[in-house]
Amino acid sequence: MGSTNVLAHSLHGIPHVVTATLHIIMGHIQPVDVCTFSTTGKFLRFGFSAMFGFGGRTLALAEKHRWMSPNQRRDFAIIKALAKLKPEDCEISFLPFISSQNLQERKVEGSPKSVSNDQWQTIQGQILNVSIMAIPCLCSVAPRGLAPNTRLNNGSMALIIARNTSRPEFIKHLKRYASVKNQFNFPFVETYTVEEVKVRPRTNSAPNLEEDAGRHAAASENNFPWNVDGDLVEVASEVHVKLHPRLINLYGGSMEEMNDSEVNCNCL
Repeated sequence: MGSTNVLAHSLHGIPHVVTATLHIIMGHIQPVDVCTFSTTGKFLRFGFSAMFGFGGRTLALAEKHRWMSPNQRRDFAIIKALAKLKPEDCEISFLPFISSQNLQERKVEGSPKSVSNDQWQTIQGQILNVSIMAIPCLCSVAPRGLAPNTRLNNGSMALIIARNTSRPEFIKHLKRYASVKNQFNFPFVETYTVEEVKVRPRTNSAPNLEEDAGRHAAASENNFPWNVDGDLVEVASEVHVKLHPRLINLYGGSMEEMNDSEVNCNCL
């Protein structure tokens, strides 16, 4: 899952072959939530995380410089994307997550089964970045995770929206990911716990990522870049992200279990 290897970090704590092998030998099976990505009724792919806006543009820039080392092109792309930082005018619709307990309470109260269909919420405006995460997305550049409040299999996704703000404030937000401070404690950052998300750009065409964009294929001119698990996915219209709880079983364990084990070992 990209150069940051967030799936291995989230499952094993570190991207370490021996650790992964021990999980297999011990038979540690962990069910994991998975998302489907689709557009205008067309299935795109499965995935665990996605970024639109700054995160998508940064990856698109990095992909144009594959001759650089991974770290060099990542740093280069981030700096260039920040230099040309601009928001996307888009509409974001999402279905808030309803826990099984809350759902049972609604049924007891006599609410109709289709109540969730009426709970869609919509946000419109100038957005710098949208992150949709079904797993915590732990990695070396974000020790607490890109979405520290979600889990591997709690049946929900984290929707993180960074609205338009000044470049210095947005950089402060990005730097928080590498620290223990709350990266969401900014007035322009909003977080939601959701089951489904629809992101629809309202501009006619995607912005040029290079001054010489004319040399690129005309077919991709109106496509918006998405970063899906570290892969570049270009889409021209609305993207629908839907969570499928515990869809896949992988070898590993949750970070909570590993932290509890570490605490017990220290006590002994």
